[in-house]
Amino acid sequence: MRALLTGATGFVGRHVLDALIETGFDVVAAHRGEPGAAHARVQWVRADLTERESARALVDAAQATHLVHLGWRAVSGDVANARDNIDWLGHSLALTRDFVDAGGRRIIGCGSCFEYDWSGGICHEDKTPLAPATFYGAAKHALHVALAGLAKQARIECVWARIFFVYGPHEHPNRLVAAVINALSEGRPAETTHGRQIRDYVHVDDVARGIAALARADVQGAFNIASGATMTLKDLVYAIADELRCPDLVRIGAKQAPAYEPSIIVGDPSKARNLLGFEARIDLRDGIARTIEAMRRAA
Repeated sequence: MRALLTGATGFVGRHVLDALIETGFDVVAAHRGEPGAAHARVQWVRADLTERESARALVDAAQATHLVHLGWRAVSGDVANARDNIDWLGHSLALTRDFVDAGGRRIIGCGSCFEYDWSGGICHEDKTPLAPATFYGAAKHALHVALAGLAKQARIECVWARIFFVYGPHEHPNRLVAAVINALSEGRPAETTHGRQIRDYVHVDDVARGIAALARADVQGAFNIASGATMTLKDLVYAIADELRCPDLVRIGAKQAPAYEPSIIVGDPSKARNLLGFEARIDLRDGIARTIEAMRRAA
């Protein structure tokens, strides 16, 4: 098995690279900047997915049986509503078409809980309506629909990972967990909203295992990559503060919560558990401790 992995140096991608190797794949890892560490089972290829010729050359060089497509826009600004999410829908469709034309056999796409209608709170792949409220969710949902159609026409396999709220080493400093860790580690107050929002946070190593399992398994369709655990954002922030021994620096309610923000977004993990044997293994306390230690080493 030979996998072409896009976004291989990104937050999730670098962890997925390790998980694919552990699962038995040889990997062609795409990167735009500096490549990652050398490994006997990894071939690093510089590519820019926004440039058609570069993307075609990547696919031609890879000669992969599997495409694990994580590449998307850079994480900055208003990610959920940035219009270049629509541009990345186009880049992704072009890449996957090239992969199919080159004889690829299985597509593993990376989606999001942002595809769901959040009004029900608990999100199940085969029951919860898909009604994205953001450009990001709309673009991801459209990509899934298109890839499923392309795979059916080409008579190849397609599986779709709907990832919930990821945290862990190498995440962008503007994301909640990293931002709180950075603030508290520097002796600054961690200012949050009311914190009553209930979310499903899953450690990036668990996410990587889930995606690798989807690449290897004989399944198709959409799968939640979620913990299924419920926690408030207030509990999450205080778990970080307790690990750093500075709960007095937490400022709950210092920021205004967005008016549209739903009270609960949690993934039902039963489909992945029953069909893949996949469950999130890293509990919140352990995951926070690992993240803090990794951020300290990187500083």
